[in-house]
Amino acid sequence: MAQLSFRNINKVYPNGFHAVHDFNLEINDGEFICLVGSSGCGKSTTLRMVAGLEDITAGEFYIDGQLANQMSSRDRGIAMVFQSYALYPHLTVYENLAFGLTLEGIDADIIDEKVQATAKILGLTEYLERFPRALSGGQCQRVAVGRALIRKVKIFLMDEPLSNLDAKQRVTMRSEIKQIHRSVGATTIYVTHDQTEAMTMSDRIVVMNAGRIQQTGTPYELYFYPQNLFVAGFIGEPPMNFIRGTVEGGKLKTEALELDLKPIVDDVASIEGKKVVFAFRPEAITVDTKGKDKYVIDSQVDLTELLGDTTNVYANVGDVNVILKVNPHHAPEMGSAFSFAVPYNAAYVFDAETELVVPSSLKRH
Repeated sequence: MAQLSFRNINKVYPNGFHAVHDFNLEINDGEFICLVGSSGCGKSTTLRMVAGLEDITAGEFYIDGQLANQMSSRDRGIAMVFQSYALYPHLTVYENLAFGLTLEGIDADIIDEKVQATAKILGLTEYLERFPRALSGGQCQRVAVGRALIRKVKIFLMDEPLSNLDAKQRVTMRSEIKQIHRSVGATTIYVTHDQTEAMTMSDRIVVMNAGRIQQTGTPYELYFYPQNLFVAGFIGEPPMNFIRGTVEGGKLKTEALELDLKPIVDDVASIEGKKVVFAFRPEAITVDTKGKDKYVIDSQVDLTELLGDTTNVYANVGDVNVILKVNPHHAPEMGSAFSFAVPYNAAYVFDAETELVVPSSLKRH
């Protein structure tokens, strides 16, 4: 396996575009890391620097303690799976899987043994004589993963490998890739814009925005302990609700709300007079508005979406749009008034200027 170390990595293109800023990260042997963020955030550029397909402008990149900035792609012990599969259309599945080993001059009997073993792991045995055009998208993706898997490399790099699949295939392939990682144990860096993929597959997630790391942590840490507004809004589906206001007398005040922040912010005086963002997740609310230790908020329902096990409620709190997840049996009518509660331990407060979380508001999560 491989341990990777990124130290103040920067990528600046000849036109002056600064794609990656001061990227610092330590990846442990056998770890599955997801780089997530919206298009243009620098995640694919970072992956290409690991692969040796992009030069590093500044900083140091180490593989198992060895400086790898100038190391050739061939010598890095890397296999890469692309979004487009990159299969050879004129070769059968067997030949696609065997191609890299053939180039290395490995004996045909050993190649056959490795191809058969890899095909068995990926459920491709019955498709070995087929050409890519005769396969489904999910099967093509398994061949692409198999071509990387068969080389027994130390590092897997995956760049949006599931984005061309339909929703059902993506769910299936997520579990298959995770199972493959568990059996092989290779250090894996997986790039995606889909936070659901990152949450379900990774040991740790690196959230990027505008070329900078916003936060690194386990899926649990990023979901329950977001450090800034970007991470809070990016992780979770539907996204976290944000209500902006000003702190006056220890209370959040908007045109529609007045919420006492003292129960969730230890040093509320430190944010007195500041503009803040009160935040809560759609699934954290409850329709039970009685009792203590919760904020009761009145809203007007715009639209509802029945999803089977849950219903999304699109509502307005004053002039702020919010999304709420409720039990379908307790879903309000469209156009009706609807009161809901946000438990104190499910509420967050962010500084609107710095966009950083008010630290004491995380203690209750």
